[in-house]
Formats: sequence, structure tokens, C-alpha cells
Amino acid sequence: MKEAMFWSPEEGKVRCGLCRFRCLIAEGQRGLCGVRENRGGVLYSLVYGLCLAEQIDPIEKKPLFHVMPGSKTFSIATAGCNFHCLHCQNADISQSPRSHREIPGRQLSPAAVVRQALAVGCESISYTYTEPTIFFEYALDIAVLAHEAGLKNIFVSNGYITPEALGTIAPYLDAANIDLKGFRERDYRELAGGTLQGVLESLKEYHRHGIWLEITTLVIPGHNDSDQEFRGIARFIREQLDPLVPWHLTAFYPTYRLLEAPPTPISRLRRAREIGLEEGLQHVYLGNIPGEEGEDTLCPGCGKAVVSRHRLRLSLAHLENGCCGYCGIAIAGVGMDWSRPGSSPE
Repeated sequence: MKEAMFWSPEEGKVRCGLCRFRCLIAEGQRGLCGVRENRGGVLYSLVYGLCLAEQIDPIEKKPLFHVMPGSKTFSIATAGCNFHCLHCQNADISQSPRSHREIPGRQLSPAAVVRQALAVGCESISYTYTEPTIFFEYALDIAVLAHEAGLKNIFVSNGYITPEALGTIAPYLDAANIDLKGFRERDYRELAGGTLQGVLESLKEYHRHGIWLEITTLVIPGHNDSDQEFRGIARFIREQLDPLVPWHLTAFYPTYRLLEAPPTPISRLRRAREIGLEEGLQHVYLGNIPGEEGEDTLCPGCGKAVVSRHRLRLSLAHLENGCCGYCGIAIAGVGMDWSRPGSSPE
């Protein structure tokens, strides 16, 4: 255990200020995440140093298409999550503290995480698979050491962190991919348990801090696949963030507790991409559809492919010092001077 950050005593309980649920937690109880517990009037993190998953991934798998293309990232996670998404692909680890109150994982110190990342040739560490906000203290200590070692730090998140917590880790956080699960409050309450407005506010906070953002929407038939929602998300990105923020549209397949919805038709993904481009977004990608086009990064100036991809693997890159190799316009992102065709692992 480690004493948690961002809490205060309140009415004989403790108020957690880490995520936007701001749980009021009674003695002996845990917050919604299942991994922060009130013991004797002090809030503790139950997952500090308990790494449950570690993996070498291509950066494109996060998905991040504008962060050091072709590089490898060291992905880690602990148990727990503050959302309870009905379509969670990692429910066995994200929901285990809720369903069994168990805290699985193996001891792995922040220094050991950084050493492993460097030893296997990764250029970044990604806090992913479960919600990184809930293992904030662990992630922060790793991020500080990683930053000192020259590694980038990446959050793959549901975007429900509080402004005070984000402000603390922002100096060490280089990029984030945030799930934007739809554009209706109902979708968030029914599918995940959070609020749309909270996520939108977090996205604006990330952008305000200068953290490179990419946004992913899993398109679920009958839930968030209307033209109106596609247009609403695209306009939010363009007007409240930046038209250069990449938008990833990925296909849904029935999983976990959301088995009644059918797989996403390719036609709906194509329509969403069409709307995103109509609304002025510069980079709209399609994912989770083998053989489907929509993975290439196109230059906003000349329209040619500056990075070509196939199933998350680079096949060709035309980047010169972060600029289009054809017309010379700068390509937005982090480390876009990377051009290593075929360097990502499967």
C-alpha cells in the first residue's frame, strides 16, 4: 500500500480527488475504481508497484499515429478501473477488484519498469490496458524516472482525470489517446458510468497543457453510430481542440456484457470518416478492420501519404525532419522525424 494523493477528510470519511467521480469513501471501503481504500481515515492506493500487465507494443497499437511512427512502446497496467464499460476488452483485469476485491499483480518498482523499457529498445512507456488514472501514484513515479532517462510517457485513458491530478503529471506526459465513447450523456451513463461533459472538459485540459492528443471512438451500432453524433464529435475536436487532432474510428465486435449489438458495418466507419473530413479534421483514421483503407497519414498540404501503414505496421514513410517529404509542410505530432518503415513489431 501507499498513501494516495489527492484526498481530504470529510464528514468522518475521505474524499478522493483523483478522478471526476470524486468518491466519498467510508472507513474500510473503496472508491468506484476498487483500488483506493479508506483505512483509518487515510486513503491508500492498493496497486502501487503491482504491475499486472507488461508488453512491448508498436506505438500504432495505442492507437497513436503521430507519435514517433514505427517506434516501440513499453505498455504497463495494474488492476482496476473507474469506469465499468459494458464492452470492455480487458474486463478480466480492469474489473477484478470490483468483482472479487482481489488485487492481482507482481511487484515491479518504477525504476525496474524504466530499466526494462530501455533494455528492450522502447522509446516510450504507455500506461494502458486499464485506466492509468487509478494507478496515478505509480504512473507518476515511473513517468518522472522515464522523463529523466529520455523516454516519452503516454496515457491511454478514458479521460476522467481531475484538473489537479492532470496538472501534476502534465510536465512528464508527452501524449495521450483518449476514448470519446459517443456524444450523448446517455451513452456514457449506460455504457460506462461516467459523464460526457466530464470527458469533454478533460480533453480541453489535456489540450491546454500542450499534451499531444489523439482521440478514439469505438463505433457501436445502435448506440453511438448516428451521423449527428459523428458530426458533433468532429465539430468538438475542430472548434474546442484543434483540427490537427487525429480522430481514430474503430470497429466494435460483441464482447463482455455488450453481446446484443452487432459488429460495426464498414459503411458506418466510412461514413464517420467522411463526416470528419467534411467538418475540417485533417487526420481521420479507420481501425480494427483488416484490409480496410484509412490507416495512412496524409499530408494536409499536398494530400500525399507521408506514412503508409498496414495492420499497424509501417510500410513506407516520407518524413524529413518532421515535414512532408514531398511538399515540406510540417506534420503535427511528437517525434514525427521518425521514419523507420517496417520497424514496428507485429
